[in-house]
Amino acid sequence: MLILTRKIGETIMIGDDVCLTVISIENGKIRLGVTAPAAVPVDRQEVHERRLKEAAAAANGSDPAR
Repeated sequence: MLILTRKIGETIMIGDDVCLTVISIENGKIRLGVTAPAAVPVDRQEVHERRLKEAAAAANGSDPAR
């Protein structure tokens, strides 16, 4: 894992097309702004995992809610 330090307003580049910008840091929470091409999905980890589970369930013909 690469660990980087950034201040509010500073940006991290991922490849040539994805930018992460620190928007604010308050009460132990960091707000990030993400700029990426529309074809690049951007989700929180828990949303990403849920979508993978739902896609796998749909491919198997089962109900993902179970």
